[in-house]
Amino acid sequence: MNTFDADGVTLREVEDDVWELDGDDEMRVPARVFANETLLEDIQNDKTLQQLRNVACMPGVVAPALCMPDGHQGYGFPVGGVAAFDAEDGYISPGAVGFDINCGVRMVKTNLTYEDVRGREEELVDALFDAVPTGLGGGGVHDGSHGDLEAALDRGVDWCVEEGYAVREDRLHCEDEGRRPDADPSAISKKAKDRGANQMGSLGSGNHFLEVQRVTDVFDDAADEFGLSEDQIVVLVHCGSRGLGHQVCSDYLRRIEQEYPDFTESLPDKDLAAAPAGSALADDYYGAMCAAINFAWVNRQLITHAVRETFADVFDTDWRALEMDLLYDVAHNIAKREAHDVYETEDGYSLDGDGERVQRDLYVHRKGATRAFPAGHPEVPNAYRDVGQPIIIPGSMGAGSYVLKGGSKSLTRSFGSTAHGAGRLMSRTQAKREYGGGEVQADLREQNEIYVKAASGDTIAEEAPGVYKDVDEVVGVSDALDIGDLVVRTFPVANIKG
Repeated sequence: MNTFDADGVTLREVEDDVWELDGDDEMRVPARVFANETLLEDIQNDKTLQQLRNVACMPGVVAPALCMPDGHQGYGFPVGGVAAFDAEDGYISPGAVGFDINCGVRMVKTNLTYEDVRGREEELVDALFDAVPTGLGGGGVHDGSHGDLEAALDRGVDWCVEEGYAVREDRLHCEDEGRRPDADPSAISKKAKDRGANQMGSLGSGNHFLEVQRVTDVFDDAADEFGLSEDQIVVLVHCGSRGLGHQVCSDYLRRIEQEYPDFTESLPDKDLAAAPAGSALADDYYGAMCAAINFAWVNRQLITHAVRETFADVFDTDWRALEMDLLYDVAHNIAKREAHDVYETEDGYSLDGDGERVQRDLYVHRKGATRAFPAGHPEVPNAYRDVGQPIIIPGSMGAGSYVLKGGSKSLTRSFGSTAHGAGRLMSRTQAKREYGGGEVQADLREQNEIYVKAASGDTIAEEAPGVYKDVDEVVGVSDALDIGDLVVRTFPVANIKG
């Protein structure tokens, strides 16, 4: 059995690309990392493994606690982490979802080819930058009332259809059809709503982006079902719930600390603060989180509306004639009540075991991880049910991104989950010390013909290609483990950032 020593933490390779941390008396379940040795070299350089171990110590956790191949240090819970808790006897944790609730990504297809946009990249990137609000402040595609916000929180993409920002097919090509029915807007504070009211349809800052890409490689026949072909132009939108989602997380972390101080103190990290399943506080958080999820889906849909109008203007063709259809929209930071087949053990439930499997409702927390349901699963849209759910994994500004399909082993290995991106190698502070925004921008244009525009040079420096892991390695592990299988690769043409 291969072992890997990560600064005092020993991992043992229980099968190819699956590593388990050596257990201790406080760990309630095994902790596993999906990675090859190249990725482990990166993962060991921060607190990812310690945070994963802490998750494995939480009461009510269902075995195993997981770290995807893009894993890196987060707040309490590792980014790239997946953990399931029994929905009756377990917990739900705002920190295990994150501050940017339903940060996620969607891909919009077109019938344009790379040759159609060559020579027009600068015109296109300028037009998109003007059409889609970016940065830390307010302003959005939709300048509406608090009544509009309440409707968006409650109805998600259904509200966008009603208001003319979406078509029915958009809703059908979103995870959960773009609406969490358990949303409870009344569980969201006025402060959170005030932060979100003027940000409906905006990218925000940090690692959020809008990127025009071309399909460079096709690996699987599922590309035909997804409507993707070589040299095709597609658009990737990556953002979340903005200030509203951040405030929801902050509000409920504070409430949990106040209402369950002894439990919070007993945790290995206070950022893992959680509310007991079935408690009023857990129900309030779930309702607020689902409403913030709806807000994020509305946010990406409003940006899609602006992108469609921009392409129509630049190419003097109606967006429908450009076939700007939504491939799929997936969430990255989310906790969902899902039914999973597990084995009953003396200490709870596990994906591993012998004997009869039982179906249990679990709160599956995916923080920087993507749902990856396989072919045949009833929650995969009808259009893709025969091949599996589309999975969109963005790389850095200078690297490829990937579309995968849900792998046949995702439910038995990872609660139906896989990676969400390349994963960071260094902090934003370190990135700004090592890179200059203008230099990165010039290099991308001169060496790779990638046109980048951002609100500030610091943002470009923070997101320089060298800041991220090798996305090829990440998706290679996902494909090898059959939790997410390669379909196509894309490469950037133009990128706007906050």
